[in-house]
Amino acid sequence: QVQLVESGGGLVQPGGSLRLSCAASGTIFSSATMGWYRQAPGKQRELVATITSGGSANYADSVKGRFTISRDNAQRTVDLQMNSLKPEDTAVYYCNLHYIVRRTYDWWGQGTQVTVSS
Repeated sequence: QVQLVESGGGLVQPGGSLRLSCAASGTIFSSATMGWYRQAPGKQRELVATITSGGSANYADSVKGRFTISRDNAQRTVDLQMNSLKPEDTAVYYCNLHYIVRRTYDWWGQGTQVTVSS
């Protein structure tokens, strides 16, 4: 069983920075692709960034150059460093663990609120 716990959300002014962290339980972390997704009010959940077990990162066009995803397999954590935040980055951010063995498994955290406002 996998549990994901996010932390680090909050209120920040435009142009500011926040760092989100996700801690995972279980033994499959190092073999899984980890990701951050977000959902703004009235909108569908969207991909922000993913990082494979080998460390290859992928970003949504809207956050490229501003956000950085990283992982620590020994600590079973995945972080999202968010710089130059904009009001449109306001959303609930969710951590995701994506694992494929015979079929696809997805686990989600409870979400953490990020609000960018002056």
